[in-house]
Amino acid sequence: MAGGKGGSGKTTTTLGLGRALSRRGAPVVAADADWDLPNLARLASATDDAREPAGDLPTVIDAVQTTGEIRPDRRAPTVLAAPDDRGGADAGRVLASLAEALPDDAPVLLDCPAGASPDAAAPLRVADRCLLVTPLRRAALRDTAKTAALARRLDCAPVGAVAVRAESAPAGVGELLGCPVLGRIPSAEPEPLSDSSVRAAYGDLARRLVDAHGARWRVA
Repeated sequence: MAGGKGGSGKTTTTLGLGRALSRRGAPVVAADADWDLPNLARLASATDDAREPAGDLPTVIDAVQTTGEIRPDRRAPTVLAAPDDRGGADAGRVLASLAEALPDDAPVLLDCPAGASPDAAAPLRVADRCLLVTPLRRAALRDTAKTAALARRLDCAPVGAVAVRAESAPAGVGELLGCPVLGRIPSAEPEPLSDSSVRAAYGDLARRLVDAHGARWRVA
């Protein structure tokens, strides 16, 4: 999940899409790759269908180095938090090691740092492809286009875009980002992941991704 700025909806989309894939029986892993501003575990613990309190969630580095293997649950996403000691670990190496610690047929969603910075490049280098997440504001779209260009340079082609807090998306959005708009997530506050229309939108996004790109995933 990549986007132009913080607050664009990447973390909510990572968890919302992960839960939608879990509802289809997939052994999903959602990993926080934004080590400077980690909030994936906190969001998972704050929403109503989280499995574990945030303090009990494994970190990426501990889950890989301690167990050597991660066995994701098929009932709900396994959330990997950022390491507590982020200064002592190389993000690119840790994220790359997930491929050895996880089953080949498990969808792995990385919640990337915002923008086109070196921090954002680390997860994009190890990912197979990226999903762009953006509000439909001019500045946000412009910054997301820069992130898309970085992803392409790192051989992590954007497969599509998700327009958040939007009921529809103009045709020009796909042209600007160079990929189709695969999902439109309506606005719902204060807890969007508890809203039935938002859950349905993420369910539709999951279906589109599975149909187009999920050939090796274990998904019903």
